[in-house]
Amino acid sequence: MTAHASIITATERWLEQAVIGLNLCPFAKAVHVKKQIRYVVSDAISEEGLLADLLHELESLYDADPEQVETTLLIHPHVLSDFLDYNDFLEIADAAVSELDLDGEIQVASFHPDYQFAGSSPGDIENFSNRAPFPTLHLLRESSVAKAVAAFPDAANIFERNIDTLRALGKTGWKALWLDPQ
Repeated sequence: MTAHASIITATERWLEQAVIGLNLCPFAKAVHVKKQIRYVVSDAISEEGLLADLLHELESLYDADPEQVETTLLIHPHVLSDFLDYNDFLEIADAAVSELDLDGEIQVASFHPDYQFAGSSPGDIENFSNRAPFPTLHLLRESSVAKAVAAFPDAANIFERNIDTLRALGKTGWKALWLDPQ
Protein backbone atom coordinates (compact mmCIF):
# COMPACT_ATOMS: atom_id res chain seq x y z
CA MET A 1 0.00 0.00 0.00
CA THR A 2 1.39 3.41 -0.93
CA ALA A 3 1.87 6.12 1.67
CA HIS A 4 -1.06 8.10 0.25
CA ALA A 5 -3.30 5.04 0.26
CA SER A 6 -2.51 4.26 3.90
CA ILE A 7 -3.19 7.89 4.89
CA ILE A 8 -6.53 7.82 3.08
CA THR A 9 -7.38 4.43 4.60
CA ALA A 10 -6.70 5.76 8.12
CA THR A 11 -8.79 8.85 7.40
CA GLU A 12 -11.67 6.77 6.02
CA ARG A 13 -11.53 4.53 9.09
CA TRP A 14 -11.74 7.61 11.33
CA LEU A 15 -14.69 8.89 9.29
CA GLU A 16 -16.49 5.54 9.52
CA GLN A 17 -15.68 4.73 13.16
CA ALA A 18 -15.92 8.15 14.80
CA VAL A 19 -17.65 10.70 12.61
CA ILE A 20 -20.32 8.37 11.21
CA GLY A 21 -20.17 5.60 13.80
CA LEU A 22 -20.73 7.99 16.71
CA ASN A 23 -22.95 10.23 14.58
CA LEU A 24 -20.73 13.23 15.32
CA CYS A 25 -21.80 14.66 11.98
CA PRO A 26 -25.25 13.52 10.88
CA PHE A 27 -24.52 14.77 7.36
CA ALA A 28 -21.42 12.66 6.71
CA LYS A 29 -23.00 9.28 6.13
CA ALA A 30 -24.90 10.21 2.97
CA VAL A 31 -21.89 11.66 1.13
CA HIS A 32 -19.72 8.75 2.29
CA VAL A 33 -22.20 6.13 1.07
CA LYS A 34 -22.59 7.95 -2.26
CA LYS A 35 -18.77 8.17 -2.57
CA GLN A 36 -18.95 11.96 -2.97
CA ILE A 37 -15.98 12.68 -0.71
CA ARG A 38 -12.74 13.54 -2.46
CA TYR A 39 -9.69 12.55 -0.39
CA VAL A 40 -6.54 14.46 -1.30
CA VAL A 41 -3.18 13.91 0.39
CA SER A 42 -0.90 16.92 0.20
CA ASP A 43 2.83 16.30 0.00
CA ALA A 44 3.46 19.88 1.14
CA ILE A 45 6.20 20.37 3.70
CA SER A 46 5.64 24.11 4.12
CA GLU A 47 2.69 26.39 4.69
CA GLU A 48 3.29 27.90 1.24
CA GLY A 49 3.04 24.47 -0.38
CA LEU A 50 -0.12 23.68 1.56
CA LEU A 51 -1.63 27.01 0.57
CA ALA A 52 -0.97 26.21 -3.10
CA ASP A 53 -2.66 22.81 -2.65
CA LEU A 54 -5.56 24.45 -0.82
CA LEU A 55 -6.09 27.01 -3.58
CA HIS A 56 -6.09 24.23 -6.16
CA GLU A 57 -8.56 22.12 -4.18
CA LEU A 58 -10.89 25.05 -3.53
CA GLU A 59 -11.09 25.68 -7.27
CA SER A 60 -11.45 21.97 -8.01
CA LEU A 61 -14.34 21.59 -5.59
CA TYR A 62 -16.07 24.69 -6.91
CA ASP A 63 -15.73 23.41 -10.50
CA ALA A 64 -16.74 19.82 -9.72
CA ASP A 65 -20.21 18.41 -10.25
CA PRO A 66 -21.72 18.14 -6.73
CA GLU A 67 -23.21 14.78 -7.68
CA GLN A 68 -19.65 13.52 -8.13
CA VAL A 69 -17.73 15.53 -5.50
CA GLU A 70 -19.73 17.03 -2.67
CA THR A 71 -16.86 17.72 -0.30
CA THR A 72 -13.07 17.45 -0.09
CA LEU A 73 -10.79 16.33 2.72
CA LEU A 74 -7.37 17.89 2.16
CA ILE A 75 -5.09 15.81 4.37
CA HIS A 76 -1.66 17.28 5.04
CA PRO A 77 0.44 14.93 7.15
CA HIS A 78 3.81 16.68 6.67
CA VAL A 79 2.96 20.26 7.65
CA LEU A 80 1.25 21.98 10.59
CA SER A 81 1.57 19.07 13.00
CA ASP A 82 1.64 21.61 15.85
CA PHE A 83 -1.99 22.46 16.63
CA LEU A 84 -1.35 26.14 17.40
CA ASP A 85 0.42 26.60 14.05
CA TYR A 86 -2.43 24.74 12.37
CA ASN A 87 -4.99 26.91 14.13
CA ASP A 88 -3.16 30.05 12.95
CA PHE A 89 -3.19 28.69 9.38
CA LEU A 90 -6.99 28.58 9.42
CA GLU A 91 -6.98 32.38 9.01
CA ILE A 92 -4.89 31.90 5.86
CA ALA A 93 -7.34 29.23 4.66
CA ASP A 94 -10.28 31.62 5.14
CA ALA A 95 -8.35 34.34 3.31
CA ALA A 96 -7.78 31.89 0.43
CA VAL A 97 -11.53 31.34 0.16
CA SER A 98 -12.01 35.12 -0.03
CA GLU A 99 -9.14 35.56 -2.49
CA LEU A 100 -10.89 33.19 -4.90
CA ASP A 101 -14.23 34.99 -4.38
CA LEU A 102 -15.69 31.81 -2.91
CA ASP A 103 -17.19 33.39 0.22
CA GLY A 104 -20.72 32.05 0.48
CA GLU A 105 -19.75 29.15 -1.80
CA ILE A 106 -17.19 27.11 0.14
CA GLN A 107 -16.15 27.03 3.78
CA VAL A 108 -13.26 25.34 5.52
CA ALA A 109 -13.73 23.17 8.61
CA SER A 110 -10.80 21.86 10.60
CA PHE A 111 -9.62 18.56 12.06
CA HIS A 112 -6.31 17.82 13.75
CA PRO A 113 -4.85 14.99 15.89
CA ASP A 114 -4.37 17.49 18.75
CA TYR A 115 -7.51 19.56 18.20
CA GLN A 116 -8.46 21.66 21.21
CA PHE A 117 -11.49 23.89 21.59
CA ALA A 118 -10.91 27.28 23.17
CA GLY A 119 -11.37 27.11 26.91
CA SER A 120 -10.79 23.36 27.12
CA SER A 121 -7.83 21.38 28.38
CA PRO A 122 -5.85 19.27 25.89
CA GLY A 123 -7.13 15.98 27.33
CA ASP A 124 -10.82 16.94 27.48
CA ILE A 125 -12.90 14.33 25.67
CA GLU A 126 -14.99 16.91 23.76
CA ASN A 127 -11.88 17.82 21.74
CA PHE A 128 -12.00 14.36 20.19
CA SER A 129 -14.98 15.35 18.04
CA ASN A 130 -12.50 17.21 15.83
CA ARG A 131 -9.50 14.89 16.17
CA ALA A 132 -8.54 13.21 12.92
CA PRO A 133 -5.52 10.96 12.38
CA PHE A 134 -3.77 13.72 10.38
CA PRO A 135 -4.17 17.49 10.08
CA THR A 136 -7.05 17.92 7.65
CA LEU A 137 -8.82 20.83 6.02
CA HIS A 138 -12.43 19.94 5.18
CA LEU A 139 -13.76 21.91 2.22
CA LEU A 140 -17.55 22.13 2.21
CA ARG A 141 -20.04 23.58 -0.21
CA GLU A 142 -22.09 26.14 1.71
CA SER A 143 -25.22 25.26 -0.27
CA SER A 144 -24.88 21.67 0.93
CA VAL A 145 -24.37 22.77 4.51
CA ALA A 146 -27.48 24.95 4.31
CA LYS A 147 -29.57 22.06 2.90
CA ALA A 148 -28.30 19.64 5.53
CA VAL A 149 -28.96 22.06 8.39
CA ALA A 150 -32.46 22.79 7.08
CA ALA A 151 -33.20 19.05 6.89
CA PHE A 152 -31.83 18.24 10.34
CA PRO A 153 -33.93 19.22 13.33
CA ASP A 154 -31.98 21.01 16.03
CA ALA A 155 -28.78 21.29 13.98
CA ALA A 156 -27.60 23.97 16.38
CA ASN A 157 -27.52 21.33 19.13
CA ILE A 158 -25.10 18.98 17.33
CA PHE A 159 -22.11 20.33 19.25
CA GLU A 160 -23.77 19.76 22.63
CA ARG A 161 -24.96 16.29 21.59
CA ASN A 162 -21.41 15.43 20.53
CA ILE A 163 -20.08 16.47 23.93
CA ASP A 164 -22.66 14.23 25.63
CA THR A 165 -21.82 11.33 23.28
CA LEU A 166 -18.09 11.64 23.87
CA ARG A 167 -18.42 12.04 27.62
CA ALA A 168 -20.59 8.91 27.76
CA LEU A 169 -18.04 7.04 25.61
CA GLY A 170 -15.05 8.25 27.62
CA LYS A 171 -11.40 7.88 26.68
CA THR A 172 -11.51 4.11 27.16
CA GLY A 173 -14.41 3.86 24.71
CA TRP A 174 -12.62 6.17 22.27
CA LYS A 175 -9.52 3.98 22.38
CA ALA A 176 -11.67 0.88 21.85
CA LEU A 177 -12.89 2.33 18.53
CA TRP A 178 -9.40 1.85 17.13
CA LEU A 179 -8.81 -1.72 18.25
CA ASP A 180 -8.68 -4.18 15.38
CA PRO A 181 -11.63 -6.58 15.53
CA GLN A 182 -10.61 -10.14 16.26
